Amino acid sequence: MPDYGNNLQFGTFVTPTVSQPEMPVALAEISEQAGLDLVTFQDHPYQPAFQDTWTLLSYVAARTRRVHLAPNVLSLPLRQPAVMARAAAGLDLLTGGRVELGLGAGAFWDPIVAMGGPRRSPGEAVAALAEAIEIIRGIWAVDDRAVLKVDGSHYAVSGAKRGPAPAHEIGLWLGAYKPRMLRLIGRSGDGWLPSWGYLKSAADLADGNEVIDEAATAAGRDPRSIRRLLNVSGAFRPRSSGFLQGPVDQWVDELTGLVVDHGMDTFILAADDPGLIERYGAEVAPAVRDAVAAVRAGVPDSTEDASADSGEAGRTVISTSVSAEYERLGVLPTADPGVRLSAEQPWDESARPHRAESPPDIRYTDQGRQVGGHLIEVHDMLRSELAQVRDLIDQVRAGQLGVGAARSAINQMTMRQNNWTLGAYCASYCRVVTQHHSIEDQAVFPHLARQDADLAPVIQRLADEHVVIHEVLDGVDRALISLAADPAELDGVQRAVDLLTDTLLSHLSYEEVELVEPLARLGFYPGQV
Repeated sequence: MPDYGNNLQFGTFVTPTVSQPEMPVALAEISEQAGLDLVTFQDHPYQPAFQDTWTLLSYVAARTRRVHLAPNVLSLPLRQPAVMARAAAGLDLLTGGRVELGLGAGAFWDPIVAMGGPRRSPGEAVAALAEAIEIIRGIWAVDDRAVLKVDGSHYAVSGAKRGPAPAHEIGLWLGAYKPRMLRLIGRSGDGWLPSWGYLKSAADLADGNEVIDEAATAAGRDPRSIRRLLNVSGAFRPRSSGFLQGPVDQWVDELTGLVVDHGMDTFILAADDPGLIERYGAEVAPAVRDAVAAVRAGVPDSTEDASADSGEAGRTVISTSVSAEYERLGVLPTADPGVRLSAEQPWDESARPHRAESPPDIRYTDQGRQVGGHLIEVHDMLRSELAQVRDLIDQVRAGQLGVGAARSAINQMTMRQNNWTLGAYCASYCRVVTQHHSIEDQAVFPHLARQDADLAPVIQRLADEHVVIHEVLDGVDRALISLAADPAELDGVQRAVDLLTDTLLSHLSYEEVELVEPLARLGFYPGQV
């Protein structure tokens, strides 16, 4: 799909971690200082490791002056639409028109139900979202003197008073991939907000735009009025190793191509690293704007030659095709943030084996989904602990904490207590055997390999990476010991923690992509040990 001609926007997708509540606030401020247009936060009200998104947005709004703010995306089943409309309008008024609304129909139904929300089929979820949009727009429509009445199957208001009106026309951006949702965007939405990690290739953008445009035209709307946003992740590297995995010039080429070839106009970078955010704002965003402006002005496009140098596959191909099976499963693995802080790489990520995608006729039980989803929950705990490690080092650097106290705190963490040859999964799931350091190698992995022989290369690679991560953790401890003897060794500690961050986050994401679905499909329960 060709360029729609919309103004370009660049933003960040910041993790709303609760373990370091000020961190997402600081990253929002850094995003604004870097000249970016937008800061967004995911919304998972059932996830205790995350802050409440609306509370965080309100706090960040008071700490920023220019940048726009949005949820990415609100979990509609746990957000009553009429109340949400008034909350958004109120915050928009307080910020002088800096609020947008990303909306999602819902995906993780077990935790949604556990929090008191409804369980909806895909069709019901789309219908509920359509009703919610009607109510939200109705609350904002203060020029209509009649009270608001919407008699929906999922949401209904019977005589609600309208208002307040927001300070500006708040955009309703929908996270969507399937045709019914895409058609809803064409009829009623202001923006399409997919994530690159859930697309198979850039061709999915073209297909999605076509569906949206046809629905918009049929509804009498101009397709150009609908923004095309994209959540992305990446890392700056000396050489290309995939989409947004390379030098600045590659980033500029690939994002420019998505604008001029596929009509995308807003790029939201998933990043919790200040350096990555600053460089994105200072080097990438201005260069993409300049390149797109040149194309729109009729200057010959040089991106085709550049793409040959950086690898055309980097622009269009996702390393593993898992989106379809995980959409069927309803449990999504955590995307690799793509941030690499260390120049040292203890393994070759490109050499990782991958399993085949499961057949489309596979059906999952609720128990299976819980088993698969539990791996993500355990990994979230480890990610939270990693944030604590980095915070401890910051405290040591600031002179607020002694080296001995930092070592003690780190060595008491789950990631340190459990030998990485056992892995994190059973350390939490099979609580009765948490002290058996060989449980994963001797039970979980063999069980999966017996049930699915194609998993053997992946399992061997995961076991090998466990050993490496254990060595990296030892390196952090050795660096702390050196720091105790020589305060000048703080940079060595930082390098060790940066390497731990790179290896751990990369490994956890890889393990989830490869094992969440097999665990849900094949199961693993304490009685099978």
